[in-house]
Amino acid sequence: MSSRFSVYCHTFVKLFLASALGMSLSVTSFSIAAADIDAIHFLIPGGAGGGWDGTARGTGEALTEAGIIGSATYENMSGGGGGKAIGYLIENAASNHGTLMVNSTPIVIRSLVGRFPHNFRDLTMVAGTIGDYAALIVSKDSPYHTFAEVLEKYKADPSSVSVGGGSVPGSMDHLVPAMIFEAAGANPLDVKYIPYDTGGKLNAAILSGEVDVGSTGFSEAVELTRAGEMRILGVTAKQRVDALPDAPTFMEQGVDATFVNWRGFFAAPGLPADKADAYRAMLARMYDTPEWESVRSRNGWVNIHNSGDDFVAFLENQEKIIKELMTKLGFL
Repeated sequence: MSSRFSVYCHTFVKLFLASALGMSLSVTSFSIAAADIDAIHFLIPGGAGGGWDGTARGTGEALTEAGIIGSATYENMSGGGGGKAIGYLIENAASNHGTLMVNSTPIVIRSLVGRFPHNFRDLTMVAGTIGDYAALIVSKDSPYHTFAEVLEKYKADPSSVSVGGGSVPGSMDHLVPAMIFEAAGANPLDVKYIPYDTGGKLNAAILSGEVDVGSTGFSEAVELTRAGEMRILGVTAKQRVDALPDAPTFMEQGVDATFVNWRGFFAAPGLPADKADAYRAMLARMYDTPEWESVRSRNGWVNIHNSGDDFVAFLENQEKIIKELMTKLGFL
């Protein structure tokens, strides 16, 4: 069972990375003379402190400080694992042509498991913008100081190690630690996973000792570590990331586990084509600015830019890969 999980997880990660990085590390160029966009309202499907929140606010910061747009506003709308915000954008499409909603891999996963009735095809797909590594974190007061200590306890009694994530069972926050434990020689199907609806709730649970270990995005872990609230046990990057060079990778700890998660933006269904193209051109311009590089490097993100039709093709391919993986693991 464990070896089968290994094959499926590593196949998924390899195909995902090949699809994401192969298509998109170069910034798409736009020949369209898109109309200027003065303001954007960012809809964030989770609470403050999560990866979606950081991505939306970091993107808005870069766009405004670079003078590409005049202003940005933000709205956190938690609920339903992101489904509440998606439903809101669909139901109020006509009045939300000035809104961009951030999302990531969960929009594919949660649709597949039926967490909400919509999927990415019900929205206007604008562009994928970044990749974020994953990390396992613990509270500053945790008895665990290394991943080896967690692994030893897990191998002795998997139920004695609880792993929290900011999303539902079967999500990437669940699959990533399972992949890490498997790569370290433990049974990935024994992970005691506890789901939380937002990154903020997960962080509170870690700090209170409600869960032993947190599975989260590296950019979220960076801020928490800099604030002195958490310690990073490992990052799913091949090499240490400049944003937090003290954070060890799993690779250097002898655990062959790497992963990067995409994040990007969607608009309301029925958005006029010229407005959608204007958003795509706006995001493409952002990559060439020092303001964006400052935000990107600060958070340890990877530039992964899929725009328009490339974004659609990327999501359809990812949906196929994830569906096969989750079916074989029994999540579907």
